[in-house]
Amino acid sequence: MNEPDAGPLLLFANFLSDLAVDLNEGRVLAQWAQQAPRKAWLLREGDALVTPGSLSEGFRRYVSDLTGVARERTTVIEVPPAGAVPLARAVREAGLMERVAAHARPGTALLPTAADASAVGFARELGLTVHPYETVDDAAAALPVTMLLNTKAGFRRVAARLDMRLPAGRVCRRPEVEDVVRQLLARYEQVVVKPDRSAGGHGMRFLSGKDGEGADLALATVGGPRGTWVVEECVAVAESVSIQMENTASGTRALFSGAMRTEQGSFTGYASPLPMSCAHVAGELEEWGRELGRHLAAHGYLGPFGIDALVDADGVLYASESNVRRTATTTPHAMVTRLAAASGAAHPAWTVSKRHARTAFGLAEALDRLRAHRLAFDPARGEGVVLYADAPPDGRSWRYAVIAAHADGVSEWEGGLVEAFGLE
Repeated sequence: MNEPDAGPLLLFANFLSDLAVDLNEGRVLAQWAQQAPRKAWLLREGDALVTPGSLSEGFRRYVSDLTGVARERTTVIEVPPAGAVPLARAVREAGLMERVAAHARPGTALLPTAADASAVGFARELGLTVHPYETVDDAAAALPVTMLLNTKAGFRRVAARLDMRLPAGRVCRRPEVEDVVRQLLARYEQVVVKPDRSAGGHGMRFLSGKDGEGADLALATVGGPRGTWVVEECVAVAESVSIQMENTASGTRALFSGAMRTEQGSFTGYASPLPMSCAHVAGELEEWGRELGRHLAAHGYLGPFGIDALVDADGVLYASESNVRRTATTTPHAMVTRLAAASGAAHPAWTVSKRHARTAFGLAEALDRLRAHRLAFDPARGEGVVLYADAPPDGRSWRYAVIAAHADGVSEWEGGLVEAFGLE
């Protein structure tokens, strides 16, 4: 959401979406949905947010204080848990359709976290467009390419046509995975096995020679018994990077790029801009983003998308996957841009991460600690720490953003936060 002249929005935090992971992966989807409070940072006067789960009163006050948007000028509609079902269905089952429909005023658009078939159908039922499409039919027409390029196999096929450099690999069905692993391990020291439709590293396995000797690979259930998987050479990774792009009616543009923090392939955080060690790949990464943007535009897609890539030990860039949706960095970036703009900072450095505190505490204590250690985000300076996703249920797994004028400043602020929160 980068258009400053966008009309009223109905923000739809549908984290439970088959764009990212099969809906039968209910546990992991429910965990991701705990991040729904971060969508509050997008609210402007007159906007409404439909969210699975609750936002604490303290968090809403905190967001309002930093954005300058009075709470009474926005609406939050909390949808009770309904299991691993799309948010649109959960709204209906909770009897909340009338309340949601009250915000479907003329000129209002639905802004879903995932522009999937369920969200498009929900917009059609409410008589809304889907941001940033001109009509709901335009959004529906883009669904096939959106679904395809949120799969590993679909991306490999398109990326090869667009001359992106890819790790050596093969696409296969689940029963064939063990044979393909053995074949590739005969050529490469290590391989990575990925379910076709997954996000955040869910279901990935890293395998070496000893794993190809007949043992059951115990793959995750994602995708079912005949699901599609990708087996690739495991590149010796120096950095995991990404570029986030956007297709608008006027063309494709780069929004930001940076390095991902990962553990065994799982996403744990992000830092922007790209580190100096990766400056040499910035041009190629952006060109790949523009090529993919042109391909998506030709199939009717508008909105954000990104390419994840790997920089190997020799400094060579390899494309890994595309995410044609709002991701774990899209809303934080919009928040950072919004907060920093008030201080006149056009291109701040920033990071988002999730780390564990040694002891549990709530939001009020967390904010007190930030203020006591002079770490709280200062709108006048455009720097500091923001707790962007409310207090975690366990009181320990804190998600935070650090904003500073430059990357060294981010490291300094984050070091202070580690001490203040007792982060591990």
